[in-house]
Amino acid sequence: MLYAPKEEIFLRINKLKELMEKASMDGAFFHYKIDYYYLSGTMQDALLFVPLHDEPVLFVKREVSRAKRESPLKRIVSIRSIKDIISFIKPIKNVGVQLDVLPYNDVIKFKDIVGDVNLVNCSPLTRELRKVKSPFEITLLERAAAIQKMVYEYIPQVLVEGMTEIELGGILEAYAKALGHEGILRVRSLNYEAYTWHILSGRTGSIVSQSDSPMGGLGLSPAFPVGASMKRIKRNEPVLVDFGICYHGYQIDETRMFAISSMPKLFVDGYEACREIHYKVLDKVLEGWTSKELFEYSKKLADKLGFSEYYLGFKPHKVKFLAHGIGLELSEFPFIAANHDYPINDGAVIAIEPKMVFPKKGACGIENTVHITNGKYRILTDTEERIIII
Repeated sequence: MLYAPKEEIFLRINKLKELMEKASMDGAFFHYKIDYYYLSGTMQDALLFVPLHDEPVLFVKREVSRAKRESPLKRIVSIRSIKDIISFIKPIKNVGVQLDVLPYNDVIKFKDIVGDVNLVNCSPLTRELRKVKSPFEITLLERAAAIQKMVYEYIPQVLVEGMTEIELGGILEAYAKALGHEGILRVRSLNYEAYTWHILSGRTGSIVSQSDSPMGGLGLSPAFPVGASMKRIKRNEPVLVDFGICYHGYQIDETRMFAISSMPKLFVDGYEACREIHYKVLDKVLEGWTSKELFEYSKKLADKLGFSEYYLGFKPHKVKFLAHGIGLELSEFPFIAANHDYPINDGAVIAIEPKMVFPKKGACGIENTVHITNGKYRILTDTEERIIII
C-alpha cells in the first residue's frame, strides 16, 4: 500500500495556511473526506482541524490505529463524539467550514459546539490548492492511466455482437479491478453519482439524461437512468466507451470509439472533427488563452468543420463545458467552460472531451486526460486514438 510522503502532506498544509491567512481565517475544519484525505493522507472516519498558527489535529472516530499508520500528521486524536474536539481548540473568531458539502443540520450542530464564531466557507481554498498537481500526484495518475490503457486494449478481445452494453461494462469492470482499479469514482455533488461504465452503442448515444453531459445513455432503470443499458450491441454502429479508472484515490478519464464490422461515415467524420478540436484547443491552452476564450474557440472550430449543430450535444441539451480538471474528483478546477474566465496554468491536469451527438442515431468523440507542464501538454491517456474496428 502506498502512502502520501510526509513532505507532500506538510507542503499542502503550509500552502493551505497561506491561503487561510489571506482569507483572514484563524482556523479551518475539514469534514469532507476527499479534502481531509488530501491534507492528511488518510480517509478514515475523521475531522481535520488546521489552526493558522499551530499544528493540525486529526480527530478520528474510526479507526485511529490505521489513521496513524496512513498519515504523517503528529497530532492524531481518537474521539467518540465531535463534542470531544472542544478541549483541543483555542479561542478563535473566523472559522473555516466546508459549507458547500456539509449538511445544514451538521453546520448548526457544529456551531453549537464551537460557540460564538464566524463560520466561512473554506472549500474554495482546497479546490484552489488541488488545481495544481504535484509530481507525487502525477505518478498516481500515470498508474491509473496505465491501468486504463490495458482496459481499452482488452476491449477488442471481449466485444462481440449481441452482448449488452452493461455486460461489456461488467467484463471491463472486473478486468480493471484485477489490475488495481478501486471501482469507485468520486464527484463533488449532492445528487450525481459517478460510475465507470459509460458505454453507449448506436441510438443510446443520443439519449439525454440527468447528468451534465452531451449524452447520458439509457441506464438500467429510472433509479439509475445513465450509462450502459441492457441494449444489445449491433454491427455497424458506433460504440462509445468512456471508462474511468481510480487508483489510490486518483481518477483518470478517457473516451475511445469502437465498432463491429464497420463505422458509419457520419461518425467517422464527426470523430475526426472532435480530434481536430481537441488538439487545436490544447495548442491555444499553451498560448495562455482563458477558459472562456478556449470554449468559444472550440465552438467556432466545430462550426467551421460543419458540426456546430451536434457539437457538445444538440439543442436544447448542449452543455457549456469542453474540459474539466481531474484528480481526487472527476470535476475539479480548472475547467474549459463558457462561464469560467482564467488561463489553464502550468501544473494543471484536465480531461478534454469534445463530443458530437446526432439525434436518434448516436454519438462519437474523444477524451484524454492531459497534464500541462513546462509550457507543454502531455497526454497521460496515451491509448491508440484511431477508431477500432472489430
